Amino acid sequence: MKRQKYLKKHYKTKPQVVVFTHPSSCFLISLLKQKMSSSSSSSSSNELILTSSPDGPIMVYDTVSPTAVTQFSSSRSPSRGLAIVGRRLLAASHVSPDTGAGSINIYNWHGSGVFRNFPVPEPVAPLIATSDGAFLLGGGISGSVVSLSSSSGDVIRSIAVHSSPVSSLHLTDDGSLLISGSEDGTIVIVPSFKIVGGGSEEEEEDEEDLVMNKWKAHSDSVTDLKSVMKTLVSCSSDCTCKFWNLGDRGILMRTVAFPCCISGVALDSTETAFYAGGADGYVYNGSMKVVGEACEVRNWARVHGGSVVALGLVNGERGLVSAAEDGSVWMWDVEKGEVIMVFGDELITVSDMIVIKGNGGGFGDGKGSNNNFAVGKGSGSFISSGLCEEHMLRTLNKITELEEVKDVVFHDKKKAIDMLETVIQMYERLLELILKEVTKAIVEEEGEDAAEEEKDEKDEKAEKDEKDEKAEKDGKDEKAEEEQGKDDN
Repeated sequence: MKRQKYLKKHYKTKPQVVVFTHPSSCFLISLLKQKMSSSSSSSSSNELILTSSPDGPIMVYDTVSPTAVTQFSSSRSPSRGLAIVGRRLLAASHVSPDTGAGSINIYNWHGSGVFRNFPVPEPVAPLIATSDGAFLLGGGISGSVVSLSSSSGDVIRSIAVHSSPVSSLHLTDDGSLLISGSEDGTIVIVPSFKIVGGGSEEEEEDEEDLVMNKWKAHSDSVTDLKSVMKTLVSCSSDCTCKFWNLGDRGILMRTVAFPCCISGVALDSTETAFYAGGADGYVYNGSMKVVGEACEVRNWARVHGGSVVALGLVNGERGLVSAAEDGSVWMWDVEKGEVIMVFGDELITVSDMIVIKGNGGGFGDGKGSNNNFAVGKGSGSFISSGLCEEHMLRTLNKITELEEVKDVVFHDKKKAIDMLETVIQMYERLLELILKEVTKAIVEEEGEDAAEEEKDEKDEKAEKDEKDEKAEKDGKDEKAEEEQGKDDN
């Protein structure tokens, strides 16, 4: 019953959105670096938007064009179930519609299908990865947080930190703290190294040694968690967003009330403004600098046709992307509070959004706008500014098409090899039959030769016997004639 309630709640909203810069082949990197050097005056990098759905493909959009750049095969991913892993991989939580078994689908940029599938002990909804991409962290329906190796898929540890299903996961900017929220409104803070480090069974059973802080934060489910510097913001189905001081063991600084449930929140990096997505379809904007609980919050004029479930800042925090259950994905001008772009309508619903920001030297932030999912640093990083050019998008499409062609060629090659092996086996069998027939013919011919030789020998012997018999008879006749002559005389 608990599993059914969890799946029903987390699958009422279906796709998911990610914004991040597209890593590609060495040829594309060269082109991007050339574009970067020729447009160094650009003040910020551009991003891509990925949307995933339990009943549709993972779509990829660019922040400068409403048209989809490419897509990946669908993954039945629940709310908060999409994450960037390292520099080249994408992970999506997946629950089998037939068995209810949980797993994580892994995608890469070299193909549109699932690259790998990692089984997990229980269905997980929220999913994040460490900044180096070495570990995946998922929140399960039992209240446990599961850590996996992103390279092998092996489960490293499963720790029960909540008594109800985990509804949200977040890593602080430096990656040192894992913050989880559950459907009963509880928030738990755990040092991330204790989650990914593995330990004895005794350590896993001793929650006090693992949990740094745990408290009842909301009266209903925690729907999203974001942090910037020492401030943690939690939003909930209880129609509030709460601001907590991470530097003072999670002391509540203020509560902001809304007229509806809040499912997503985004914070700017200067701790100046926050943005909240409401179940009424509105995007709300407020100030983080207000002292005390008084806070003026205004909703922007245009309203989505469904609950706003995900928000993410883009374009140097001058733009905000909002995603709603009805499948609408919009980009706003944060200063004017106006929609400046409406993305494609390929999807039916949306359940979450991740923003990965380019910083000129690699990729920066992960989930939301403050999760520090670095996707490359230094000379080996991918430059994102060139992706705003139309020919860059065409190049991405070409690469995707070529990879699909390569997959087809590989499949055809494998099929041809299988057919060749079958033909070889047939020829081997045929050669065996031919050899058997030739051997039989040789044996028969040798038998015939032997019989003929034996006959010739018999004929020669009979002829000799006949000659001997005739000679003997002639001798007897001559002797008889001589004796007869003597008698006559």
